Amino acid sequence: MRAPRGPLSPLARTVFVAVLTGVLALAIGFGAGILTAQPRHPDDTSPEAGFARDMSTHHGQAVSMAIEEYHATKNPALETISVDMALTQQAQIGMMQSWLKSWGLETNSSARPMAWMNAPVPEGELMPGMPDETARTELREATGREKDILFSQLMIKHHLGGIHMVDGILSRTENAQVREVAESMKNAQQYEIGELTKQLAAMGAKP
Repeated sequence: MRAPRGPLSPLARTVFVAVLTGVLALAIGFGAGILTAQPRHPDDTSPEAGFARDMSTHHGQAVSMAIEEYHATKNPALETISVDMALTQQAQIGMMQSWLKSWGLETNSSARPMAWMNAPVPEGELMPGMPDETARTELREATGREKDILFSQLMIKHHLGGIHMVDGILSRTENAQVREVAESMKNAQQYEIGELTKQLAAMGAKP
């Protein structure tokens, strides 16, 4: 990814720094044997483990879409939004993978996505908000204003799906670390939905 031409937004910068700080602290604690000494960690079937795995996958698609938009767009606002999104969500993926490692769990599971919310995704379907391969192909092949509009529309839906998952974990966990990161995800995605909606309006399109 090339260096952004403009600075990160204040919210994205705050979220990004907080996540990186958390990853570093978690890595230090794990390396020193501090975290592994804790007697109670989320287990393999816990909502926390399911959320970490599923949101990592959900974020991974968003990062891929954001990087693609960043390299293609000529819209300075969308360039800033997409690089904010890619950096922040990739950092959050790192945080969630670190949780799983510190809990002594595998990053992957045979459990069906969203099972931790008691709403498993049927086989062949994707988690909330994730565009299917047809929509992804359409986005990859689009150019110019058409691509900017399609990216914005798809990402708003993607974020709404992510917020649904965040609300799910917030209603199921008392883990302070998980709650803090989940709340930061929700704040960032709500902010980006507002910014993407503004860009669509400026381009004469609707969400």
